Amino acid sequence: MRALLVDSSAKTGLRLGEVADPTPAPNQVLVEVKAISLNYGDSGGGYGAEDGKVQGWDAAGVVVKAAADGSGPEVGSRVVTFGFGGGGWAQLRAVDTAELAVLPDGVDFAQAAALPVAAVTALRALRRFGSVLGRRILVTGAAGGVGRFGVQLAAQSGAHVIASVGSVARGEGLKELGAAEVIVGVEGLEGPLHGVLDNVGGPNQVVAYGLLAEDGSIQSIGATSGEPAVYPPYATVGPRGRLEGFMMGGGLGEDLAYVTSLVGAGRLDVQIGFRGSWENFEDAIAALLGRKVVGKAVLDVS
Repeated sequence: MRALLVDSSAKTGLRLGEVADPTPAPNQVLVEVKAISLNYGDSGGGYGAEDGKVQGWDAAGVVVKAAADGSGPEVGSRVVTFGFGGGGWAQLRAVDTAELAVLPDGVDFAQAAALPVAAVTALRALRRFGSVLGRRILVTGAAGGVGRFGVQLAAQSGAHVIASVGSVARGEGLKELGAAEVIVGVEGLEGPLHGVLDNVGGPNQVVAYGLLAEDGSIQSIGATSGEPAVYPPYATVGPRGRLEGFMMGGGLGEDLAYVTSLVGAGRLDVQIGFRGSWENFEDAIAALLGRKVVGKAVLDVS
């Protein structure tokens, strides 16, 4: 089968090549992949993975072989799948039945492929705040995949959502998704903040930390700014909130079913800012890493 493989000699660290079909374990289904999505974490050439490894966390397609242990969906089911171990950017994927969900009618493969890492990260990070009803929640990098889902889910939970973006243009449409305020960087940011979904890191994180309520927290999801977060002496001493490292984890099946149901009901908008054939993966990666994509980058697998 064809797949996107780690290649340390390639410009992007990846190449399209041939590899043996995967052999599913008893608790896995075999999926014919129709669409994949890119994330910052899996689009940088494999981060030390060995050459020849199949990359990719997010993929959607059709089950062509059911799990031998009887778990999971039947052949012909349309599914969305996830795996931090990679394997998604290929014509065929063997995936644990605990890491997939059957798609509702009306949710297409491109929409579904955009959901696993971005939407479930936003969902699980938001849950760490407890109830956000009537509370001020900051989402940094709000124009990106995790950010856009975070804005929507927080607003639907009753939060006063402040969406921080890199430019005025990247903030377009976020108020329609539920943001009460849209700001560039941390310009005009006021406290107190009950919670921060931080995708950017750097100096903006330091400012946000200084505005946390006593029981508030920052969920450190990413650091796309590439800048260090330098805290002045004693900035972290006193009755302040918490800075917490966030990792999405596994076992996505139930949460994938939930977010796909929201999409199917028209309650969660999936903005695909880049779409094309996986033959054009280099352009997609350049746009994503260059912060030129609003929403998600999705590729159709042929």
